[in-house]
Amino acid sequence: MGKSLGIHLTGRIVTGVIENQKPCSRLFHFPDDQEDTGSLLDTPLDGLIDHMREQALRAVRDSGPIEAAGLALPGIVREGVVDDSPNLAQLKGARIAEKVHRALSEAGIAAPVTVLNDADAMAAGVAAKHGRLDAFIRLWALGYGIGFGRYPYASGIWEGGHSVVTLDSTENYCGCGGRGHLEGIMGHRAMRLRFLDMEPEEIFDHAKTGDARCKEFVRLWHRGLAAATANSIHMEGAGRFYYTGFNVRFLDMKLLQHYLQQMVTMSPLQNYMLEVVPMSDDLAVTGAAIAASQAATIGNFVSF
Repeated sequence: MGKSLGIHLTGRIVTGVIENQKPCSRLFHFPDDQEDTGSLLDTPLDGLIDHMREQALRAVRDSGPIEAAGLALPGIVREGVVDDSPNLAQLKGARIAEKVHRALSEAGIAAPVTVLNDADAMAAGVAAKHGRLDAFIRLWALGYGIGFGRYPYASGIWEGGHSVVTLDSTENYCGCGGRGHLEGIMGHRAMRLRFLDMEPEEIFDHAKTGDARCKEFVRLWHRGLAAATANSIHMEGAGRFYYTGFNVRFLDMKLLQHYLQQMVTMSPLQNYMLEVVPMSDDLAVTGAAIAASQAATIGNFVSF
């Protein structure tokens, strides 16, 4: 299938090249400090395009020609346009595939560009790492926001992080402004807003030492994730779910399964499987490149 470029845009940019749909082996980061996860959140759109072009050039410099380029980013992406991206608001409405294609072409990288949600890209990356490119999988990314991805790609919105998991009208911490959302409970930003006197790490540490307020929140955190997973099972059937992201460290799998067993009771839907995958930058990069490669061969995405 040749070589494909993957680009992951969040609060920073990670790029890499894959060959024959194998996981990416070398990554390029901007900024170089991998602990810096928010430098680009306020960068204007044109600045982001410039940075992505430069990082793409770094990645392809030693690889030779590529056949396709994939860009993974947070938000609702349809036909190469970002309908909305609450965590990168400057992208809203951008014809991002067209803009990135033009920028890469001007830099001498002549390849079609495919754009997808980064959680979908992570799901594809996990499928590649686990040798499951022929299987149906779903993935929850637990980080600054909450992402939901599925592989193989299917047309849809798939903003699972904005699933309504509570009818409590005071649950209004989601970055999109909606009430009762999973991201408003589990998202890193939302946890910091809820506990202005603690960081997320402290919340879970204090819960272990018996703090009643923190213990109740940890139960809510797990119930919310169980509810969103149960909703997906009831809509698309049982199957394999992966959990990743930098806040997967807080996940108690036994507690999640306890709540999920209470929510999914029909026997045909109980053969689900849950697995934690350590977060790594290559997941979304690999998945974006695979999506671009598949788009070039099967046409399941709109590319420019």
